[in-house]
Amino acid sequence: QVQLVESGGGLVQAGGSLRLSCAASGGSFRDYPMGWFRQAPGKEYEFVAVINGNKYYGDSVKGRFTVSRDDDKATMYLQMNSLNPDDTAVYYCAADPEGSWKSAGDYRYWGQGTTVTVSS
Repeated sequence: QVQLVESGGGLVQAGGSLRLSCAASGGSFRDYPMGWFRQAPGKEYEFVAVINGNKYYGDSVKGRFTVSRDDDKATMYLQMNSLNPDDTAVYYCAADPEGSWKSAGDYRYWGQGTTVTVSS
C-alpha cells in the first residue's frame, strides 16, 4: 500500500512562487506514474501535471508550473511560478493511474492534500 504526503502549501501573493512536495512510502515509487491534481472550492478535480518518464501539464498551468521527481528520495515536486488567485485550491498528489493519467478517478493512491491560497 502506497502512502503519499504532500507539503509546501501556504499563502502567497499573486505573482509569487511555491514548491510543493509529495513524499511516497510503502511501494515501488519509481514504477508509478505520478500526478498532481487540484480542487478549488465548489469545483471538480482539475488535472495539473503528470510525470511518467514524460511530463504533461494542464492547459491552465503550462509554462508556469514544473513537475519533477527524485526517485532516490521517493519524492515528487511541483514548482509553481507566476501564481494567480485562480490557482487557489487544495493540491493533491496521486500515484499509479489504472487508466487515463488525466483522470482523477483512475488513480489508485492519493495524498491528503495541501492548501495553496493566492491573494490578489
